[in-house]
Amino acid sequence: MKACLLRIDFYLGGCRSLKEKRQRLKGIRERYGKTTSIAVCESGHQDTHTRSQWSFIASAADSGVVESTLMELERAVQLSVDAELIDVQREWLV
Repeated sequence: MKACLLRIDFYLGGCRSLKEKRQRLKGIRERYGKTTSIAVCESGHQDTHTRSQWSFIASAADSGVVESTLMELERAVQLSVDAELIDVQREWLV
């Protein structure tokens, strides 16, 4: 079993409240957490209006499947989230 952590940091320019932040990031957990091989959580900057960090863990028997899943997920997040991606990190866990 192979597993990899994908950590994405977002900058939400002009965001003035946590309520606005939640609106702009709405749907990340619902959209990407439904995939059986992916776990999703907001992992950092929960109390900051203009920053957010989300972590995605993907697992599969083959590392190639994990890598392609995370590459596709990263592209989809870039297109669907109303925020600027400022950092993307991958860390193999197994």
